[in-house]
Amino acid sequence: MTSIIQNRLVDEREILIVGLGSVGRRHLNNLQTLAWNRIRIFRTGRSTLPDVDHNAYPVEHDLTTALERRPLAVIVANPSALHLPVALAAARAGAHLLIEKPISHDLEGVSALEGVVSSRGLTALVGFQFRFNPGLQQIKRWIDDGAIGRVVSAQVHYGEYLPGMHPWEDYHLGYAARSELGGGVLLTFCHAFDYLRWLIADVDYVSAFEPRRRPLDVHVDTCVDVTLGFTSGASAHVHLDFVQQPHTHRLTIVGTGGTITWSHEDHAARLYCGVSRQWHTVPAPDGFERNWMFLDEMRHFLACLRGEEQPRVTIHDGVETVKVVMKAKSAIVETAPCAEAT
Repeated sequence: MTSIIQNRLVDEREILIVGLGSVGRRHLNNLQTLAWNRIRIFRTGRSTLPDVDHNAYPVEHDLTTALERRPLAVIVANPSALHLPVALAAARAGAHLLIEKPISHDLEGVSALEGVVSSRGLTALVGFQFRFNPGLQQIKRWIDDGAIGRVVSAQVHYGEYLPGMHPWEDYHLGYAARSELGGGVLLTFCHAFDYLRWLIADVDYVSAFEPRRRPLDVHVDTCVDVTLGFTSGASAHVHLDFVQQPHTHRLTIVGTGGTITWSHEDHAARLYCGVSRQWHTVPAPDGFERNWMFLDEMRHFLACLRGEEQPRVTIHDGVETVKVVMKAKSAIVETAPCAEAT
C-alpha cells in the first residue's frame, strides 16, 4: 500500500524540461506517449528550431522561478556547456535529473554535482540512449556470457555529415559546431566511449590524432581517431567524424573465441562463433526505429522516479566518458595541433 501511495505522489508532480531544441522536444513527445502530462517547460527563446505551440504546458523564462515550484525532476536538454549549472541548481532544489549527454563539456564542477545528488539521495540518469539499443544490449549479454571468449579489441566507426544533422538550421550556428556550447565531434559522438566502457571495461589509456586539415569551416574537432586501452587489457580504435556521407555507425568486437558486429543500418547483432564457424544473427525487434531508444530511456527514467529501477547510466558513467574526451583533446594538442583548412 505504501508503494502505491508513493507512486501516486510521484505521478502528481511536474517534470521540468530545460531546453526545447530537438532532443528536448523528443523528450516532451515521449513523456506524452507514456501518458505523463504533468510537464513544465523552461525556455530561453534561443532554439534554432521553428517555434511551436505548447499552450498545453506552462512555460517559464526564469530558472529560479521554475525551480521554486519544486518539480519532481528536471530534464537537462540545453547545450552541453550549459548542462552543469542547470543540473546543479536543480539538484540543490531537490529535483531528480535526466541529463543529456555529455554530462558537461569539461570536468569543472562535476564533483559538486555528484556530492549534491549523493547527499540528497536523488536519482540521476545520463542520457546515453545507445544503452537502450536492443542490438547493443544483446552484445552485452553475449560478452558477459563469454560467447566470444576474452575481448581482445574493438573498432568503432561513427561518421555523420554535420550540415545534414539538423537540416533546419545553419550548421555553423548549432551547438555541435560551437566550442563555447560544448561542440566538436568528440563530445557530440561520445556515445562510443560510453558503450565501450559498458561492454568491455573501464578505460585507462587514451591517445588521439586529428588530421591537420579541418573541413566544414568550423573551429571544433571534426575528424578524430582515438585509441583506447581498457583495464581488462583489451584495446579499441574509435573513428569519429562530421564529414562522412552517408551516415555510418558500426561496431566490431574481436574476442579469443569469435567476433561480434553491429551497425546502425539494421541494428542487428551478429555473432561469429569460432567453434562452429557460423554466424548467428539477432535482428532488431519489428518496428524498431531510432526513437525506440529514447522512449525506452524515458520509460526507464520514470521507473527510477517511482523507485522501481536503478539508473542504468549514472553520473559516474557520465564523468568517465568526459574524462576520455578530455584526454583525447589533450592528446591532439600534444601531438599534432590542427591547421585551418585551406
